[in-house]
Amino acid sequence: MSNAIHRALAAQLGDAVTLDPSGLPRVAPASTDALATALGVANEHQWRIRIEGNGTWMPADAPADLTVTTRRLDRITSIASADLVATVQSGVAIGTLAQSLAAHKAWLALDPPGAPERSIGSVLATATPGPARYRFGTVRDHVLGTTVVTGDGRVVRAGGSVVKNVAGYDLTKLQIGGFGAFGVIADVNLRLRALPAARLLLTATGALDPLFHAGRALVDAAIDATTIELLSPGVTNRADWMLIVELAGTEAGVDAELARAAALAPVLRPSPEAQAGVTNALAQAFLEGAISLRAGALPPSLPALADAVESQLGPGRMSLGVGGGGFRWAGNAAVPDLLEFRRSLAEQEIPLTIERAPWPIRSAVGHFGAFREGVGTLTTRLRAVFDPSNILTAPLEGQRDG
Repeated sequence: MSNAIHRALAAQLGDAVTLDPSGLPRVAPASTDALATALGVANEHQWRIRIEGNGTWMPADAPADLTVTTRRLDRITSIASADLVATVQSGVAIGTLAQSLAAHKAWLALDPPGAPERSIGSVLATATPGPARYRFGTVRDHVLGTTVVTGDGRVVRAGGSVVKNVAGYDLTKLQIGGFGAFGVIADVNLRLRALPAARLLLTATGALDPLFHAGRALVDAAIDATTIELLSPGVTNRADWMLIVELAGTEAGVDAELARAAALAPVLRPSPEAQAGVTNALAQAFLEGAISLRAGALPPSLPALADAVESQLGPGRMSLGVGGGGFRWAGNAAVPDLLEFRRSLAEQEIPLTIERAPWPIRSAVGHFGAFREGVGTLTTRLRAVFDPSNILTAPLEGQRDG
């Protein structure tokens, strides 16, 4: 079977088709048209597809007949610094993009776990934001438009290439956080920000509750920070929790906010020497342990949620979005414990997303489940539109999630 798939694809895509170490055919298209050809052929023959980015985030273990990787979709098409817009292919690594943007004095204000090696397509497909979401919002807020190839090889362009409001239903939002269930992202138009002239990290360590209240004092005072986040001992390899606050902007603006922060939360201290270490810890900590998950909780519930996850799943590695809410945990847990934890959060109407996990867990638990009545039916109908033959391997609800 593998040899037949390899020959059929190679006849149309040439050296874009290889074999991975396990002998599974792997397609690495370098253009949207080549990606559409690969998915069209797979759809015609009913071949199941595993989608891969740079191979640094999701385990490459989903059962499939072939792999489609975006590694050769690695071109930065354009950077319009005056308009603060960039167009890039989905295989471009976050770190590579950041370097190119810096040369134009521009910045993509996304700091997801797993950066800088992760591809932009991986970040979009899994919708994994970082601490900068406090000021700049979720992953969707950075995306103006996408080009996506559906499971049957159609090319769908949604959204736009300028910063403006979108009228009607925005298909781009369906793809962000869709885990590849509704197609493969080929390229994306991104909203940029001006590169800050100054950045300063403030930190404090101690027990969870007092640090949480210190962070909330800054939020209530509307401190102009990019990040107000709590990190568990597992993230920083310290004995205590750490509150991090990042200020960014003009030199004068950062100085002014530093003075305000010092008055409101005296426990905070400027830690410019810790900036690189904290950034690296946030990038790498959530790759440790088999599972990474996030919950969309409101800020007041975060300390109780941290206690609950530690009790039900173990301490692991945690980050709490003191300002905008949100919670991330990484570690190891069994399927029954994950399902029970999801059910306990659903009773509070808190959605839980499995961001990263081995296939047996993803297939059993599902990436986001359907804790509201009717969500599962809607998802099934949407998948039938964008992947009519169900060839894209993306377990959204899981086999055991009712």
